[in-house]
Amino acid sequence: MNTRTRVLTGTALAVALGAGTFGAVSAGAAQAETVPAAAAAASAKKDGGANEKNFTTTTHLTVDAAARAAQAALDAAQKENQKVTVAVVDRNGNTIVTLRGDGAGPQSYESAQRKAYTAVSWNAPTSVLAGRLAQTPNLKDIPGTLFLGGGTPVQAKGAPVAGIGVAGAPSGDLDEKYAKAGADSLEK
Repeated sequence: MNTRTRVLTGTALAVALGAGTFGAVSAGAAQAETVPAAAAAASAKKDGGANEKNFTTTTHLTVDAAARAAQAALDAAQKENQKVTVAVVDRNGNTIVTLRGDGAGPQSYESAQRKAYTAVSWNAPTSVLAGRLAQTPNLKDIPGTLFLGGGTPVQAKGAPVAGIGVAGAPSGDLDEKYAKAGADSLEK
């Protein structure tokens, strides 16, 4: 064989071996991908999807429910000609929905959110929490909180799942009355 034939034969052989190796690697990779999937499926059947001691199940307020509760609170305030803002936060204090009523003051937006956050954080109405400031005045220094009447927690099986805050009425008692109307609407 001449040199040119040997080079072409060697190249063809290298290409063939490379293709065979690539096919084997691809087949091995595909098989390797199915092994963890099969193991995960077997594990899921064994323990219901995951090792349950590593996870917790929580209840959350849906966006639809939060919007209905906020609207119920706003409606209660509007029936008494009060201009308020209503905020609903989830268990972690993240805002789900905020409704600013016509004519509500600019300060009411943040105040409503902070009241809702405070109520869900302590699982208590903010009017009750405001009374605790006499014994523990530094509670007011916790970021994001507002210890004024107008916030109420939303509970499921006794645990807080959301908070509703209302701000803008002439008193915290009125704000809290409207927040409670929002929470009560979820029980219907």
